[in-house]
Amino acid sequence: MRNQYDFSPLYRTAIGFDRLASFIEAASNQSAQSQNNGYPPYNIEAVDENHYRITLAVAGFAEDELSIVARENALIVTGTKQKKANNTETKFLHQGIAERGFERKYQIADHVKVKAANLENGLLFIELEREIPEALKPKQIPINGKINSVETLEAKTA
Repeated sequence: MRNQYDFSPLYRTAIGFDRLASFIEAASNQSAQSQNNGYPPYNIEAVDENHYRITLAVAGFAEDELSIVARENALIVTGTKQKKANNTETKFLHQGIAERGFERKYQIADHVKVKAANLENGLLFIELEREIPEALKPKQIPINGKINSVETLEAKTA
């Protein structure tokens, strides 16, 4: 079952929000695609307010078979399984370990940066951090004292 939504009204009536509408549309399309393909399984954790961790189960993949690319507001993790050097074909009685390639895309918010990646015991850990620029951080405004509105008006008229 695939959910398809029409986001064109957002483009027609909201000026300056086209990037947000594109993000929602891409997320909707991605979630519809990922329902059909759950490989490889993954977790997304909020470590704290500004730190996140994505954990992918990539059993059987070596570091040189994995690629992590961050561009614009997307994080793309790709796994390409290399062919075995010997040409002998293995006869499996049961094959439960998938050795197929994959591409997993994540939409990441503005100011979220990939800090590190680590492959350990068949799990790929990707550490992310939100770095809010100083200009966007809330500022505490000091209160220097009361301003009497009557005195201010008298000063302006004098």
